[in-house]
Amino acid sequence: MQGWFYEKGGKSQLVIATGNRGKFVEIADLLKPFVSDIRPWNAFGVAKVEETGATYAENALIKARAAFQRSGRARGFATLADDSGFEVEALDGKPGLLSARWAEGQDQEQEQEQDQEQEQGGNNGTRDFARAIERVRCEMLARSYKESSARFVCALALVRSDGAERVVEGEVQGRVVFPPRGGRGFGYDPIFVPFVTGDDRTFGEMEREEKQCISHRAQAFRRLGEDCFAQEIRQEIG
Repeated sequence: MQGWFYEKGGKSQLVIATGNRGKFVEIADLLKPFVSDIRPWNAFGVAKVEETGATYAENALIKARAAFQRSGRARGFATLADDSGFEVEALDGKPGLLSARWAEGQDQEQEQEQDQEQEQGGNNGTRDFARAIERVRCEMLARSYKESSARFVCALALVRSDGAERVVEGEVQGRVVFPPRGGRGFGYDPIFVPFVTGDDRTFGEMEREEKQCISHRAQAFRRLGEDCFAQEIRQEIG
């Protein structure tokens, strides 16, 4: 049984819709057992697209569809894209879809008006997650919260070579802690303690291999393997 990915035409060619070289390498390594020809979308001249979706799944699909229009439709490639975010319950799910933009120092009033400029390749600023973490702390204190539950979410969208689409999601539940702890990981990892480990370590304090087994991306890739390749993807990324 080969799975949904191979049902039409049996071609094992895939374009990863990301401009991040590190992310491309990690995803390509994960999928090498299933796909023989994996390429980045910039190999086909695909530029960054405007992410206008209201959910992670919608944004992942926007990127996967854009890559398919340029690289897949004419050449028989499938395309894969992801979108992810960090949600704090005390902040009504923020930063959520704006997780990366909080690290770019935007004020709340600027976020909506600057979205289009940023996604079309304008001035994206420098991402400083220490600044984003401090914003989380300050906004929680403004609402009289010192603690909160939180979660990381990842959506993966796969467009098959015939245009058929699948979306899978993964998440990891936990809580926010201050001050930040640990120099490993990236993003909001130093303030996130996952419930699944049963201890008080943040993602930032964990070895990379341990985080890879329990992260939101790990869960999403497991589901992708089961749903689309009819096999478990055993090596995950954090």
